[in-house]
Amino acid sequence: MKLAIVTAYPPSKVTLNEYAYHLVKQFRQKEAVTELILLTDKTEGAKDIQFTEQGCKITVKECWSFNSYKNIFLVTKAINNTKPDAVLFNLQFMKFGDKKIAAALGLMLPLVCKLKKIPNIVLLHNILEEVDLGSAGFTSNKLMQKIYGFIGTNLTRLILQADTVAVTMQKYVNILEIKYLAPNVKLIPHGTFEIAAEPSYRLPKGPMQIMTFGKFGTYKKVEGMIEAVGLVRAKTGLDLEVVIAGTDNPNVPGYLAKVQEDYKHVSQVRFTGYVEEHEVPTLFNESAVVVFPYTSTTGSSGVLHQAGSYGKAVVMPDLGDLALLVQDEGYRGEFFEPTSVESLASAIEAIVTNEAYRVKLSKINYNAATAHPMSQIAEMYLETFSDIITKKITENAVHLKSTMTR
Repeated sequence: MKLAIVTAYPPSKVTLNEYAYHLVKQFRQKEAVTELILLTDKTEGAKDIQFTEQGCKITVKECWSFNSYKNIFLVTKAINNTKPDAVLFNLQFMKFGDKKIAAALGLMLPLVCKLKKIPNIVLLHNILEEVDLGSAGFTSNKLMQKIYGFIGTNLTRLILQADTVAVTMQKYVNILEIKYLAPNVKLIPHGTFEIAAEPSYRLPKGPMQIMTFGKFGTYKKVEGMIEAVGLVRAKTGLDLEVVIAGTDNPNVPGYLAKVQEDYKHVSQVRFTGYVEEHEVPTLFNESAVVVFPYTSTTGSSGVLHQAGSYGKAVVMPDLGDLALLVQDEGYRGEFFEPTSVESLASAIEAIVTNEAYRVKLSKINYNAATAHPMSQIAEMYLETFSDIITKKITENAVHLKSTMTR
């Protein structure tokens, strides 16, 4: 199979680029895939396709740009030129831009593939029905939220024109099937990027690192975490370091710089900036606890799966999709009230003051992460493509037979 993937891809800073990297790493090792065609956004640096494992040929076509109105035409042209056997879209609603028209035009691409009779799957990482538009940085205006809801419903109908829409949570399947009467929705778990050998669960010498990882400023804010760790330090006397790994959310430029300035009087707070892929293992391995300082959620959490794969205890807000992931996939952690610094401090304290409990949570999360390795997820997509192709062949044969007997 000659498989095309429409996605952002490292060194892109557009959302979901890391997920694409790990999907590609697994797809290229599958015997069923003869060539991977990456239809990516344009970046200044070269795309990261230097894998050590044996695998198929990778062709990169940089053919779209964030917020460009031309993306639908440019990606379609690239599909016409490369002639893939199937197309996978790695999407969320703001994938092609944060301007409404640019975003909407890009989301019409699965329909284009269907009209061209190219087997296609949309991997949809979130659905607007489950996004708190205010907390996620879209809009707090009630009228605008209704408008976004109307637009989102119609964009969802567009996306559902794909042969199959894969989502990462059962709750999303239920919503799409009930609200949209969609018969083509399938649950394919998020998967775990890298399954490391089971760790020793021992921590390096020095301060215990309380780490958070992501793009910050909208529904991910770090002020409460800095203050909570301060409370735990004062109460327990433990040597704790706050590690804030990642960058600003594109919607809130300058957020982390302001936090750094506002909390410069607080000791042992480290801002790493953008974390390169090869730096991720060290970041997690040196951490004692991974904190999710979220006020809302917008889908299955890649960071939670990463934390599990490195055997880490986690502290999570008791809300939305993270709570569901714990229930559905077997992760465990300490929960806190999203708006309470004191509650967050108590959750962190419960782990850092109890070594046996920290190790217990770490082992549970490692076991949960290893249940869905990325190699298994890639295989599920290939099986789904096979089903789509078989169905199309059968439908064509039936149509041909019907035409001949008229």
